[in-house]
Amino acid sequence: MAEHSALEQLAQLVIRALAAGNPVEIDGLGSFLPDPLNGFRFEPRRLPQVFVAYVKEDRAQADRIYGALESAGFSPWMDVRKLLPGQNWPRAIETAIESSDFFLACYSENSICKKGGFQAEIRYALDCARQIPLDEIFIVPVRLCGCPVPRTIQRELQYVDLFPDWNRAIRKLVAMMRQALARRSAKRLSGNTD
Repeated sequence: MAEHSALEQLAQLVIRALAAGNPVEIDGLGSFLPDPLNGFRFEPRRLPQVFVAYVKEDRAQADRIYGALESAGFSPWMDVRKLLPGQNWPRAIETAIESSDFFLACYSENSICKKGGFQAEIRYALDCARQIPLDEIFIVPVRLCGCPVPRTIQRELQYVDLFPDWNRAIRKLVAMMRQALARRSAKRLSGNTD
């Protein structure tokens, strides 16, 4: 009964927002938009989602990455921008990682020695990556400074340095993700999903 009541409350919240002319985004799925003829319409998510993993000490640089990805036509995901008050954040983060097209792990002097959420997110992303074909790019380590990248990551994945030339590195990162998405799309169209 409580679950049914919660769903009814959610539905009423969506209806009120749409009636007020506000769109309602359901993270990872799409958005309900007001529609004068039908009341609302649903537009599925079309932008590739990029999960941005970082430690709080690197928030300013993560925000900068978020903005650059958003400007480039991606849908970045950061906890401080997407989590809702009262939301079960560990499950929301796992869901966001699972539904993302790419996972950016932001390495810095702050993150390499820190225990906690950042390390857990990387471990979960590594588990998710095991379900993806080996030739597909999912986890992208990015260095915010000249720090070491953990050997377990460095052995298998090429990283991108966002320094000394931030703009050039972001262009390289965006180009790589677009190429990876194009390859995935071509594979799906050809029916080759191995």
